[in-house]
Amino acid sequence: MMMSYGSGFFTKPLFIKPKSTSSITLSLVRTHFSPSGSLHQVRAMATDSNSSAPFKKVQIQRDNTTFDAYVIGKDDAPGIVVLQEWWGVDFEIKNHAQKISQFDSGYKALIPDLYRGKVGLDVAEAQHLMEGLDWQGAVKDIEASVNWLKANGSQKVGVTGYCMGGALAIASSVLVPTIDAVVAFYGVPSSELADPVNAKAPVQAHFGELDNFVGFSDAKTGKALEEKLKESGVPNEVYIYPGVAHAFMNSSPEGVERRKNMGMNDEDADAVELAWTRFRSWMTRFLSV
Repeated sequence: MMMSYGSGFFTKPLFIKPKSTSSITLSLVRTHFSPSGSLHQVRAMATDSNSSAPFKKVQIQRDNTTFDAYVIGKDDAPGIVVLQEWWGVDFEIKNHAQKISQFDSGYKALIPDLYRGKVGLDVAEAQHLMEGLDWQGAVKDIEASVNWLKANGSQKVGVTGYCMGGALAIASSVLVPTIDAVVAFYGVPSSELADPVNAKAPVQAHFGELDNFVGFSDAKTGKALEEKLKESGVPNEVYIYPGVAHAFMNSSPEGVERRKNMGMNDEDADAVELAWTRFRSWMTRFLSV
């Protein structure tokens, strides 16, 4: 695999920076784990009970656009914006949001639909969707989501995300001044979008030691992030988990199977539980009122 991410080129990559310097959008190259056959038409998100219950669908407006978001949890609890992986708003990100809403005394979790109703059901589709994402627009969606939560009963609001969402969570710590805390999982934004040295909100970040998405979420990138966060002066914690690869938090049966299909065969329930414990401690520390 080859990737360019930000300004450098790497050897076991995931993402490639487009030639256009005016765009922050990232695209993906076809990799050895891409599905065979041509790119299927991207599916609209399912409307069955698995995708909707027990979430409440709301609409949020920002600038001249409106997007859907999915909310779960206590009305007046602290809020947490939960940001999708490159797949879109699918079963796994909803699993995470539902779990988060039940932590401690409860949170109101909100998933903004950054893909506007589309979900990638295989690697090629997810690549196609992420390739088309307006990253600066996504940050605006995050800011609007934070503001919606604060206008609807949440005195403090954090942001968390996974893979693509992890990178956006860190970007939001730089670009969204109303955020009270960030927890990012295995993703770092390009410095062109947001340099973590300019972070303004407390950031906790989690990486897998075996993650080979160089320049985006590998252990070396995690350590470089830690140095930038120290320089920023915000409270920060960066953890690297031995023996696990990218997306190690995806522990549902479907998520485990999908990871295996992408060549990631590691499973570590202890690492997942430890990461959730650290997540809970961080959010309690900064979102309690």
